[in-house]
Amino acid sequence: MDSQENILETGNLEAVASPVEEESQSAEQAAVEERKVYATKNEVLDRVKEIAHGDETPQKDEVDYLKTAFYKLHIAEREAKLKEYIDGGGDPEAYQITPDEAEEAFKAEMGIIKERRQQLFREQEAEKEANLKKKQAIIEKIKAMVTSPEEASKTYQDFKSLQQEWREIKAVPAEHANELWRNYQLYVEQFYDLLKLNSEARELDFKKNLEAKTRLCEAAEKLSDEEDVISAFHQLQKLHQDYREIGPVSKELREEIWQRFKAASTVINKRHQQHFEDLRSREEENLTKKTALCEKVEAICAEENKGSADWERHTQEIIAVQQEWKTIGFAPQKMNVKIFERFRAACDDFFARKAEYFKTLKDNFKENADKKRALIEKAKALQDSTDWRSTSDKLIALQKEWKTIGMVPKKLGDQLWEEFLAACNKFFEARNAAGAGQRGEERQNLEKKRNVIERLKAAAEAGGDNLQDTVQKLVEEYNSIGHVPFKEKDKLYEEYHAVLDTLYKELNISVAKKRLSKFKDNLKQVAERGEGALGNERSRLMHQYDTLKQEIQTYENNLGFLTASSKKGNSLIEEMNRKIQKLKDDMQLVKEKIKAIDAENKE
Repeated sequence: MDSQENILETGNLEAVASPVEEESQSAEQAAVEERKVYATKNEVLDRVKEIAHGDETPQKDEVDYLKTAFYKLHIAEREAKLKEYIDGGGDPEAYQITPDEAEEAFKAEMGIIKERRQQLFREQEAEKEANLKKKQAIIEKIKAMVTSPEEASKTYQDFKSLQQEWREIKAVPAEHANELWRNYQLYVEQFYDLLKLNSEARELDFKKNLEAKTRLCEAAEKLSDEEDVISAFHQLQKLHQDYREIGPVSKELREEIWQRFKAASTVINKRHQQHFEDLRSREEENLTKKTALCEKVEAICAEENKGSADWERHTQEIIAVQQEWKTIGFAPQKMNVKIFERFRAACDDFFARKAEYFKTLKDNFKENADKKRALIEKAKALQDSTDWRSTSDKLIALQKEWKTIGMVPKKLGDQLWEEFLAACNKFFEARNAAGAGQRGEERQNLEKKRNVIERLKAAAEAGGDNLQDTVQKLVEEYNSIGHVPFKEKDKLYEEYHAVLDTLYKELNISVAKKRLSKFKDNLKQVAERGEGALGNERSRLMHQYDTLKQEIQTYENNLGFLTASSKKGNSLIEEMNRKIQKLKDDMQLVKEKIKAIDAENKE
């Protein structure tokens, strides 16, 4: 037998095929690439039950993959429940993980699979030991034939039967395979040497072997058309095993048939090698992408969160990164777990700090709410008092103290403020009713103010260079006139300011200055209502200021939940920014009004 065939017969396939280790690793990576993606734990559990109670042989790579897939879904589900609990106001330290029936069922079924695989392994090892003894017995029989050269021709058919029996026996323990094959080949060669006297039988054997090896060459050549690279590679391994089991051909044809089979094998092996080089390249690209996402999350974690809006904005950014992570495939096996642990650690750190922040915020809200409820009780205790001066001072002091208390949730804050304001208003309305002025004078004042309004309308129609001076004098005259009947107040106010709006527009006076000017003009009238009137107005403005401030914060928090990923989303963000700016302008105007009241109090 020549050197090429001896390579095959001794089991050394490096010249035509990948090593056994590479084949095992390649098959495992191929299985990873072609595995089913499971969406739920129940889907994984159904497959595990099918393997545990079915007839198919449990494969280690699939069992490991099912375990990884189940606990990946299980951990994601558990984290989602924890996030929902925290977002709902729950205490992270008090959270308890509840038993999961699906996990218990999964562990039970995996135990069955483990036992089946152990039993299968024991059976396979026992079968290999039995095969080893059978092949050793065949070698002894051929050895006996070699020691009787005169009987070689007579025992030829027995020899062929032993060869067929050898081929039908499957795997033996790996540590005995090479030595067993060398002994077998040694005595086969010696037997063929004894057949030189019977050349006709030898030539017939060579012919049959050539036909068999030619069929294997043709089969190997057809594998180049197989689309499934992995399947082609495994089929080639089977062909190599068959090639080894076939005896020699005539010496002049051995090199030719060997080169043909080797050439066909090289094509398949190169395709197989290229396939896994491409796979490894994609895994390296995935590792690069996942490393970039880790750095992105770590950068978000490093940013300062000044308030709820920042926390929510960064939360949405991290969730977006997590969604992108799910679209990326496996990294190289040695780095896949490490890169995931790095990503998970960064995400866990962010959400743990977020939970702590909102827990502290919730505690502050409760403390502020308790303080405001205490002020409400004090105001209610004073609301029926008839000691006008002393009680007015006390209620104004309570209103000032109210301003110093921090925020509470908007809905609760509005409710508490309405309750507090109602108690204050009950007192001030009773005080104002006790000091109501004469009605006749109010009617006269009504006519005077209507007269001023008519003169303003005339000035608006006439225009002129002195329009501003004229308007200013009429406004001063209007403000110098006292109260009008309460029922006529709103109507007169609207008519008066409608004329002023037209005039101010022509005079290019900003709306903000106009409103502030109107407010300042009315301050004297407010002061004339009583000593606490300015205090009431100031309290009302302070409440309006706090309300505007809370509305601005609410809008800014809501901005954290929006993204500009679409035209509609971008438009909504712009609209909310416009609303926030309008509220800030209104808050500035209220601030100027409060300053005007403070200035009036000093006078």
